[in-house]
Amino acid sequence: MKLKEKNLALNLRKQGWSMNEIKDKLRVSKSSISLWVRNIKLTDDQKRALSQKGLTKESIERRRATRLSRENARRQIIVDAAREEIDTLSELELKLIGVALYWAEGGKTNRGSVQLSNGDPRIIRLMMKFFKKICKVPKEKFRAHIHIHPHLNIKKAENYWSSISGIPLNQFYKTYSKPNKASQNKKDSLPFGTFDIYVHSTELFLKIKGWIEGIYKNVI
Repeated sequence: MKLKEKNLALNLRKQGWSMNEIKDKLRVSKSSISLWVRNIKLTDDQKRALSQKGLTKESIERRRATRLSRENARRQIIVDAAREEIDTLSELELKLIGVALYWAEGGKTNRGSVQLSNGDPRIIRLMMKFFKKICKVPKEKFRAHIHIHPHLNIKKAENYWSSISGIPLNQFYKTYSKPNKASQNKKDSLPFGTFDIYVHSTELFLKIKGWIEGIYKNVI
């Protein structure tokens, strides 16, 4: 038994300390402290003082942070377990993922051009792999376009999206910058704007259209 820590815990409890305060002070488990001090009766004044401590802004924020940390840890366990369910992807699986993403996010009206717009760099990376590996699009055929609010750093956004997509800056169209009243005085959720991938090819547009119809036919 940790006799020194036990005696300190007894003295602190007699002074009206909470068990959490004693735990933080002595670096001992709360279950041990609870066992050591179980026979100590607090005075009414000590109980009122502890009750008031529990209502302070700092105490409430500390409890909230602890709950949030525990909840995030529980959520991460689920995420980690689910991630392990996905192993390597075959070319067919990459093809189906890319087609489904284009179905959801890609342009459908300009028959002479394949175009996909998004602000998530992971989607841009995935779709670039889809276009290169599955669609066999050569590097020089890609074009890019950025939409961004004017108060953001345009040059930084261009360098960022070029590094994400692998598309050289000389294949970028002029960045589109337009004020948006709805975004004023709000946190920038897209500090680099949104990114458009372009491939000007009627054949590829029609091919992806056919793949989408093929998926729909087989699923439905």
